[in-house]
This record gives sequence, structure tokens and C-alpha cells, in this order.
Amino acid sequence: AAIKPLGQRIWLDNLSRGLLQSGALQKLLDDDAIAGVTSNPAIFYKAISSDPLYTGDLAELKKQSLSAEQRYEKLVVPDVQAACDMNLPQYQSSKGLDGYVSLEVSPFLANDTQGTIDAAHRLWAEVNRPNAMIKVPATHAGILAFEQLIADGINVNITLMFSLKQTDDVLTAYIRGLEARRAAGNPIDHVRAVASVFLSRVDVLLDKQLEAIGSPEALALRGKSAIAFVKVAYQHYKQLFNGTRFKALKAAGAHPQRLLWASTGTKNPAYRDTMYVEELIGLDTVNTVPDATLDAFRDHGVAQSKL
Repeated sequence: AAIKPLGQRIWLDNLSRGLLQSGALQKLLDDDAIAGVTSNPAIFYKAISSDPLYTGDLAELKKQSLSAEQRYEKLVVPDVQAACDMNLPQYQSSKGLDGYVSLEVSPFLANDTQGTIDAAHRLWAEVNRPNAMIKVPATHAGILAFEQLIADGINVNITLMFSLKQTDDVLTAYIRGLEARRAAGNPIDHVRAVASVFLSRVDVLLDKQLEAIGSPEALALRGKSAIAFVKVAYQHYKQLFNGTRFKALKAAGAHPQRLLWASTGTKNPAYRDTMYVEELIGLDTVNTVPDATLDAFRDHGVAQSKL
């Protein structure tokens, strides 16, 4: 709740039937100003394999002639719908800024542009909620799909971004998608998207390389690569969405695509467990945090704008 006045929104990186039905998610929305929810196949796998609330439905679905992916979707789409409904009041009161719930297309479509477009349309129609976001990976094929989905008026969370080039490619694809939608005479004021930049995984990779170099200068840079990358990406974001190209879209009602910080649970126990939250609080950004990181920040986090 302390972060929201600084212009950043915190989303929960977790979703399960138990979280919904126990009232735990509603409590987070009420008490901690959680402004959205992200999910992915790994999160749902953990939930489905451990939460007894899925057992009966899963047993029934196994009796039907369905693929594993079809069974998965029949289990998780109702959860996403319920989470969207729970978040709808803040979606409405914030005029579409808050209250989003993400559902990911199949990872097997990562290099299939048309397959991603088709799956996103299908999931968007099945969830059938204005505050849903369809999650698409930021592969080359995924970025092409993302541009088309924005032109089609679908909310998208484009994810798994690990480089500045990826970030720039995604943000410009968003603008091109809006330009195409506007050129076709369609409204652009309701389209929303976030671009998910991953943090801890970058440091895990680069810390190993810094340790291999082994010099004092290299070792001093451990745990700093991801935050430095994100700070540069944020400057690119501000330049693009405050620039002349976006100005005409903004005048027609368009909203900037927000950068979202993901993979924000620290993997190295030597690092402060809230560093990917505290160091990256900035205007018009989102941070999606796992339960443990949220608990840690609630306990001892410091909220001040650093970007």
C-alpha cells in the first residue's frame, strides 16, 4: 500500500483456487492494495498438483476425450474469470489502470506467430472479461503476434524480456499495433498492455560470469546487472512514450504500455530479499511479486521512488 502513492502498482505473481476461495486474494486486494494478478503454467501446475480443490474436477476431466492442454484450460480459465471478477471493482474505479489478471498462451507456441494469435483470441474469448490480459512470450514470433493482438484490441502482457533490444522491440511493436488499429478506424482507448522485464534470472546468469572473471571489480558488480538494465530500459520507455510518435495516439485516447518488473524474488540469499522491489519503484510501472517477496516487503521494505 505504501508503494501505490509513488505511482507504481504491485501485482501478485500467484493464482490458485485456494487463494480465491479462502478469501486470501480478496484480503490482499483490500489490505495491501494489490492491483492485479499474474499467472503462468508453472504457477498453475503447482496449484493443480497440490491444491485439493482441483482434485474432483481433474478426475472428471480425465474421463473425457481431451488433450492435456484442454484439461489444463478447463481447470484454469474459471480461476482466471473469478480473479478478474474479484478485481473488476478496481478496474472500473481506476478507469482501466488497475485490476488485470494474466493468462498465458501455451509455451509450445513460442516460435509460432499465427498459432499465438489464434490461441490468444481463443483464450480472450473464453475468459470474456475486459480486465483479462493474455500473456505472450517476447520471442521474435511472439512480438509479431503481440503487434497484431494490439491491433485487434486485445489486452496483452508480453513476457520473458531479458535485454534492452527486446524491450525496445516490444514497445515499438505496441505503438505500431495501436497505429494499425487507429488507421482501421477502431477505438484505441481501452487497449492496455504491460511488458514484463525479468530480473533475478539476469543476475543469476551474469553473476556466474562475473565470478568466473574473479577480479575485485567484477565481483563488486554481482547483483547489480538486472537493476542497471531495468533503469536504462525505463529511460527508453519514458523517451518513447513522451515522444512525438506517441503524441498523436495519446490524443486519440491511447495509454502507454507500462513496464512490469518480473522475477522479483531474489535467488541469492546473500542479497536483500526486497531489493528488486525497493530499487525499482517508479512512476507508471508495475512490479509483480511472489508471496514471499510481498511478505518480506510488508515486514521490512522501504518505499521510496528510485527510478
